[in-house]
Parts: sequence; C-alpha cells; structure tokens
Amino acid sequence: MRSSLLALDRALYAAVAATATPGLDGGLRRLSVAANRSRISFTVAGLLALRPGRPRRAALLGVAALGTASLTANQLGKTLVRRPRPDREAAAVPASRHVPMPASASFPSGHTAAAFAFATAVGSQLRWAAVPLTLLAGGVGYSRVHTGVHYPGDVLAGAALGVACAGAVLAGVRRYR
Repeated sequence: MRSSLLALDRALYAAVAATATPGLDGGLRRLSVAANRSRISFTVAGLLALRPGRPRRAALLGVAALGTASLTANQLGKTLVRRPRPDREAAAVPASRHVPMPASASFPSGHTAAAFAFATAVGSQLRWAAVPLTLLAGGVGYSRVHTGVHYPGDVLAGAALGVACAGAVLAGVRRYR
C-alpha cells in the first residue's frame, strides 16, 4: 500500500512537471516565494488587526494556528519523516518555474500547513474570509508542487496538518474561555 501511494505521488509530480503552463509559471513562482515565512498570512493578519473586535480576534487566532502548524510541520514532521526533496531536474520541471530548493526535508509542506492553518482559523471567525483564504492556501500548496519543491502528498499532508492545528488552537481557546 505504501509503495503504491509513493508511486502515485511521484506520477502526479511528474504529470505536473510535464504539463506546459507558461501563462501560469511566473505567477505561481511569485506566489510560492511570497508565501515564504508566511508573509502573505502575516500581511493579512496585520490588516485584520487594524480593526477591533472580530477581525482582530481572527488575526490573533490565525497567527496562533499558523505558528502551531509551522512548528509542528518543520520541527516534528520533517524531523521524523525526513523525505528527500523531489529531483526536479530528473522530472524536467521547467527552469522558468524554479524557486530556491529548500534544504529541509520535503514532508510535510510547511508552507501549505501554515497557509491552511491560518485560513481555517481566520475563516472560523470571519465567514466571508473562509473561501478566499482557503483558495489562497490551496494556491500556495499547488505552487509548491508546480515549482518542483514538493510532491503532491507533501502538500496534502501539510493541508491536513494545518487544518488539524487550527482545530487544536480553536479548541484550546474554547476550553480556556
């Protein structure tokens, strides 16, 4: 079963690499880089925090969830699993898509975990923000595959981890109150 999932993961990665998308390459590369260090989420949180009440609370919960997901993905997940990064040269990922290859392990995607954690936590407080932030998180996750630095399975695991971390933060806040 595990070998079949890994084979499927590699096949999906190769299919993305082989699909010509010159109109998307630059935008997805920029999105991937903009998500470094959760800059997009922190920018949104900063804008939300300028407004008192629910938006400020949403920003705080989003940052707490993002931090929890980032810590869990990067310090626990990557340390335990240690999956090597994809070989984008072997998969012939076009150079126009490349972003710097991170030195850390591939599994799970920390960018995706942080983006989904933020989207889930903020979206739980501000319903109008749930769909746009979740779509943005999905775009961040896909951009990591498109640029060749993650397998699709890394991104799926990151998304699940992000949602779970947001759920844990939200449950902790409810229990505290």
